[in-house]
Amino acid sequence: MLTIASDADVLARFGRALADPIRCRILLALRDAPVYPAELADALGISRTRLSNHLACLRDCGLVVTVPDGRRTRYELADERLGHALDDLRTAVVAVETDRMCVDADEKGCC
Repeated sequence: MLTIASDADVLARFGRALADPIRCRILLALRDAPVYPAELADALGISRTRLSNHLACLRDCGLVVTVPDGRRTRYELADERLGHALDDLRTAVVAVETDRMCVDADEKGCC
């Protein structure tokens, strides 16, 4: 059964998706165009199994969808506005100190 998620839940899901660099790379790739998993795995230089796990997470977060295409399935962003949101987030933080992390990074697994 589908339900409407709260604003906080939506942001938490988006944050969970962005918490992993590989998922970020997947989202950025899908921002450009829909893609087939095998091609995406090759482009990212990761195994298809590893990619599959990350795509499952992104599907569960509601950020990507599968689109049947004959005998194949391609992936794309669930909503084109996500591409704009990714661009906005990417350009909002233009400078970071690479030798610093959040105070709680070790405890909370962030940064």
